[in-house]
Amino acid sequence: MIGRVAAVWVGAAMLAACTPAPASRSGSYPVIVSMNPCADAILADIAPDHLAAISHYSHDPAGSSMPQDFASRFPAVSGNAEDVAAFDPDIVVASTFLPPATENALREMGIPVIKTGGIASIDDSIRQIRQLASVAHEQRAGERLVGRIEKAVHEAARSGEPEMAALVWQTGGLVPGEQTLISDLLGHSGFTNWSAGRGLGQGTVLPLEQVLADPPPLMLVAGSGPEEENRKLHHPALGSLSATRRFKLDPTLLFCGGPTIPRALRRLQDIRRESAS
Repeated sequence: MIGRVAAVWVGAAMLAACTPAPASRSGSYPVIVSMNPCADAILADIAPDHLAAISHYSHDPAGSSMPQDFASRFPAVSGNAEDVAAFDPDIVVASTFLPPATENALREMGIPVIKTGGIASIDDSIRQIRQLASVAHEQRAGERLVGRIEKAVHEAARSGEPEMAALVWQTGGLVPGEQTLISDLLGHSGFTNWSAGRGLGQGTVLPLEQVLADPPPLMLVAGSGPEEENRKLHHPALGSLSATRRFKLDPTLLFCGGPTIPRALRRLQDIRRESAS
């Protein structure tokens, strides 16, 4: 650890100020270990050469927002501080849910940690990209990713067409609330969030009976995991809803922002075109 910069603890509020990471031991770019699956995808996109390892979540196809062939290029780390330290990073990027014991252990080893919070909109994601680009000293690459997102938002925008209410039904029957990334993506793609419009908040479990009694015009099924958790999402009774169109939505498009946003917007555009035909 000789030559590593002193520990710098930067919470989400300080990260918003885009404080740059310290230079690496070689004097150029910092060596980064990411313990945050959403930061994994952004850093792998804008600073792959500086990313020593990513979180083990990104190696799980059911929980990753990264294509697995891409994620597999990077070693995975658990939440263990010793595992992280083995990569001798200049800086660690983690989520705000990093356990205090792990945070303290990293600090005692002299490893700076930057913690990133969740996002609830496309604008939030763009801010997060710029923050991480500053951390990685890759501002130009960050702006290229921002440009791809802004281009996708522009292409998804619709004018002169009525909005269509869409229910996003997730694993276990969960629905997204209004202040969520998927709700913002829906709004940029000609949809409204059906569940939020009925006062259902983030993480509410929507009963099958309510869907049958008050069916949405469009249902986006985004279930994953054990079949028993998603039985209601594919219940035979839903076949009686002749006026409701159902489409599959890859649940990994809902986990994070960053490079996921253009893919999610393209999928929503495709659904919008199919639903209008």
